[in-house]
Order: sequence, then structure tokens, then C-alpha cells
Amino acid sequence: MSIPGQSPESNSQAPRSGPSGRPCDVASSQRDPDPRGLPIAFLCLAWGVLVGIGVLGRLWQPVYGVSPLIGIGLCAGALFTNRLVAASVPAVALALSNFALPGGGLYGSWTMAAIIYAAFTWPVLLGSLVRRHRGWGALGGALAGSLVFFLTTNLAHWWLTNDYAHTAGGLVECYLAALPFYRWAPVGDVAWSLALSAALVAVPALARPFRSAEVA
Repeated sequence: MSIPGQSPESNSQAPRSGPSGRPCDVASSQRDPDPRGLPIAFLCLAWGVLVGIGVLGRLWQPVYGVSPLIGIGLCAGALFTNRLVAASVPAVALALSNFALPGGGLYGSWTMAAIIYAAFTWPVLLGSLVRRHRGWGALGGALAGSLVFFLTTNLAHWWLTNDYAHTAGGLVECYLAALPFYRWAPVGDVAWSLALSAALVAVPALARPFRSAEVA
């Protein structure tokens, strides 16, 4: 695999193969955390760390609506090639943290619960943007995740409850009533997403001991 932007003819040496037999590019692997080359043990640890950050960050939120769930979803999408494994990170963090919050995460109905879980897990689909563009990918993914959560969950609340009239005016009233809760959510999503995506820079170095143990 040649370095991006460099033609194969300009390489003085043939690509070397890693333990799995796939060609490896040392410069590229040090720059970007390619999930295809990360050891299983490291990925298991990363899964647990991201879930832990999600649980503790959600329970320790200083303002209602601020949590790291969007951020850990984006980073999980960048680290795990299996979409189900990546989606399990925010889903498990949400489920575990719900036990310590009022209501226990029942959300009034199974439909509402499914929509909330979907709103927190879909950002894993943007993980490739975070992996390729790091800061800009995290910023765009966080804003998109925050906006989709606001729009879908409040639409569901308007649709599933009788708190607002089931008219266009009632829907507008529902969104307006939710704006105070949304005020700090994008700020928290962006801050957590940028911080966690910046931590991805350290992934190759952190994974190196696991790779050495795997080869040995």
C-alpha cells in the first residue's frame, strides 16, 4: 500500500507485509489508527474505556443534555470495522448509565426508547470521517449527531404523547419548548468529540505493546 499522494513507482522498496500477510505502511500506520491493523486485545480495552467514559461522562454532566455519547459513538466508528460492535459502545453506555438516572431509561414507551437509542448510535456511521479528517470530521459529526438527536427525539415526543396538539403548530411549540434543553447539548457534543478524536492520535503508540505481545 503506497503512501497517499505518492505513486508506486516512486517507492524505492516493495511494500512490506505485516504478521497478517497484508502490506503495511509504517508512516501511514503511525499517522492514522487503521482499525484493520489494531490487535484484538487493544480493541477490547478500547471498547471498555469508551463505554466507561460514556457512563461516567453522562452521570457527571454539569448541564442537562451534555454527555459524551455522541463523541464515543464517533470514535467507536473510527476504531471498529464491525458496525454492530461500534454501535454497542454508545448503546451499552446509555443502558448502564440509565440505571443510575431517574426513570431507569424507560422513556415512556418502547418506541421512544428505540428512537433515543438509534439517535445515539447512528453517529458510528460517521466514524470514517473522524478517521480521515480528525478534527473537522469530529466537529461535523458532533454537530450532525446533536441536531439529529434534537429533531428526532422531539418529533417522537410530539407524535407519541398528548403534551402538544398533533398539528404543525403543536410541533413548533414542542421544538420551541425543547430549545432551553438543547442550548448546551451541541457545545458538549463538540467538546467531547474533539477531545476524544484528538486522543486517537495516540492509538498507534498505545496499541504497539499489544501488537508486540500478539506477535510473540
